[in-house]
Amino acid sequence: MDRDYERIGRAIRFIENNWQDQPELEAVADAVELSPFHLQRLFQRWAGVSPKRFLQALTVDHAKALLDRRINLLDTSFEVGLSGPSRLHDLFVAVEGMTPGQYKAQGAEMIIRYGLHDSVYGRAIVGMAPLGICALEFTDSGDEAAVSVLQARFPLSRLVRDDSATEHVVRAMEEGTVTGERLLLKGTNFQLKVWRALIAIPEGRVSTYGEVAAAIGHPEASRAVGAACGRNRVGILIPCHRVIGASGALTGFFWGQDRKRAILAREALRAEQMALAS
Repeated sequence: MDRDYERIGRAIRFIENNWQDQPELEAVADAVELSPFHLQRLFQRWAGVSPKRFLQALTVDHAKALLDRRINLLDTSFEVGLSGPSRLHDLFVAVEGMTPGQYKAQGAEMIIRYGLHDSVYGRAIVGMAPLGICALEFTDSGDEAAVSVLQARFPLSRLVRDDSATEHVVRAMEEGTVTGERLLLKGTNFQLKVWRALIAIPEGRVSTYGEVAAAIGHPEASRAVGAACGRNRVGILIPCHRVIGASGALTGFFWGQDRKRAILAREALRAEQMALAS
């Protein structure tokens, strides 16, 4: 699966660099050293659509359409509630904030069960505390390094590997569905406000840092919003990837812009498929 993600990542970079030429399947396949048949099958399994359809989702025209549909009424979302089908963005997700003092008092005996899993976006580590999901990160530096980072973030807790306890979180992340658990986050009050606001951005849409800042009552704090996005360690479930620059540029993403672009494209296609099916 890791190898598949690497190949898909290379294909995405090739398409990004050559989108104006609208490369055919054969050209993309040559670039990633696969047969057209193998690439087609791999893409279909990974994205649920053909490479050609995925190419369309990565073009500038599609990016502009995504911007046109971006959510800029986050305050309204909070007021009316998020209801509908079982997609993550359609439901309230309970976010528990843990202050340093609370963690010092309560976290010394906390057991965090973690799992290491292959996913469509690459290898990932998931951490589950008694109160909820506390980590979902991609292990680009290797499994051992990812476990060490998780332990460093929760130095008072005991880590226990339990892949079976976390497998469903990865599948929910891939499918855009609700996991059923709360999210347990360590952050400042400002960061928690930002992370809650991100959950209100629907799948298939994006928002700017300025819009998020305005939604939480700090219109002057777009740079601080960007910093809070960068501190998010529950990837995709808290969708910091759905926040972009005012110019429409993807800007930074802790786990890499290639991955951010792939996640947004996959979500946009899934949103379109849902709209057609409804």
